[in-house]
Amino acid sequence: MSWLTCMPAFVTLCADASLGSRVFHSYYNMSKRKKELPLLENVEITAVAAEGNAIARVDDLVVFVPYGAPGDVANIKIDRKKRSYAEGHIESIVVPSPVRITPRCSHFGTCGGCRWQHLPYEFQLQSKQQQVVDALTRIAKVELPSISPIIGSGKIWEYRNKMEYTFSNKRWITWEQLRSGEAVGDRSGAGFHIPGAFDKVLDIEACHLQDSLGDRIRLHLKQYGIEHNLPFYDLRAQQGCLRTLMIRILSTGEVMVVVVFGEDNPDVIKATLDDLRTAFPEITSLMYVVNTKLNDTIGDLDVQLHSGREFVEEEMDGLRFRIGPKSFYQTNSLQAYELYKVARNFADLTGNELVYDLYTGTGTIANFVARKARKVIGIEYVADAIEDAKINSAVNGITNTEFFAGDMKNVLTDDFVAEHGRPDVMIVDPPRAGMHEDVVNVILNAAPERIVYVSCNPATQARDIALLDKLYRVEAVQPVDMFPHTHHVENVVKLCRR
Repeated sequence: MSWLTCMPAFVTLCADASLGSRVFHSYYNMSKRKKELPLLENVEITAVAAEGNAIARVDDLVVFVPYGAPGDVANIKIDRKKRSYAEGHIESIVVPSPVRITPRCSHFGTCGGCRWQHLPYEFQLQSKQQQVVDALTRIAKVELPSISPIIGSGKIWEYRNKMEYTFSNKRWITWEQLRSGEAVGDRSGAGFHIPGAFDKVLDIEACHLQDSLGDRIRLHLKQYGIEHNLPFYDLRAQQGCLRTLMIRILSTGEVMVVVVFGEDNPDVIKATLDDLRTAFPEITSLMYVVNTKLNDTIGDLDVQLHSGREFVEEEMDGLRFRIGPKSFYQTNSLQAYELYKVARNFADLTGNELVYDLYTGTGTIANFVARKARKVIGIEYVADAIEDAKINSAVNGITNTEFFAGDMKNVLTDDFVAEHGRPDVMIVDPPRAGMHEDVVNVILNAAPERIVYVSCNPATQARDIALLDKLYRVEAVQPVDMFPHTHHVENVVKLCRR
């Protein structure tokens, strides 16, 4: 018997329609298993955990489930089972948690991007605060001061300055759409990848994380493609015209749009971009890329200017930062200012210090603190970002910065420190993986008076702090929320030499 034959009976298992697409997916995969995993009934969800999951405990088994709220009583279908834990999904909610709220987004539960929309923002902040506390106490295991209350985001909607979308000729059909019996019709879509599936794209009507202008641009381009028979990208066959779209909308009002085409057809490209320019004259920088590679990255490709400037500018604390199509910039512009203020305050600069800014990106922190330092040296892996950093110094008349490009563990060596001077202060803002142990050792050898550690991953930050503990004590801890409705949290730690 096929799953299609069983579908009517299976529908009755889905009490919560918002979870339908996940249920359908699980059911489809279930048919491939030799042994069906159990349904746990009337299980209370007790807490939220890292990676956006919630936690339930059944006897001695810890069960991780997405989209749960502490206090929910739910029927949970186990999808994977290990010796000490299991992973599952909510098949139906028996008694909803008193903290649970209605998500704002119609795509919640399928998109996977904002997994905490069903939790009040104050509860989100409490959970992120606890995430920092748990990481530092359980992983770092060092003496800690009182951890400051998390700084919440001034905006919890439309706070992102950058969004990226994927075009697909086979958009994801949700369980609700299948159940309704509506005709599927044209499957062209533009949106986000379904979690864990490279070739499945959910068509997005509205994303509440960016200004609505982003939605209007995406929907216009999608409709233009349909009306002009432009093939949307086939993620399996690796062919098609419209491939990806990046939109930056900055707090200054400037807008950058980069359209990535999967085919090199100059006439089609020009006509498409001409239309977009006419429809949205407020676009500051309209650019395009031709990408015929197997992956979506454009870092190694030429970006062509169609109209406007080759960059947009963000403003922070009286400084202007130029942002190109390949530039990294904190995606929450307003909250980035709060984050960098914390870092600058923790640095305790008097104007006489030599500062090393490790993982400097486009030199945002380096330039932000330069006015209060004698000199700032920035190091970053991406060479294009370093060029942006130099430009940002020049644009703002900052002359006491110097930037170097290369792998951190290869650039930051004892010899580098001997040549450029021992830093008084080090500011580090590594990727989620944290710092390489060789980098930690060079920092210990350089022995700056203070280290300001900015992290997007409290777990790896805590690991690195444990390594630094032989020479440094933690003097201050300040969590900052950069991404409302997600589990992600930034944390800034001030370390002083013993």
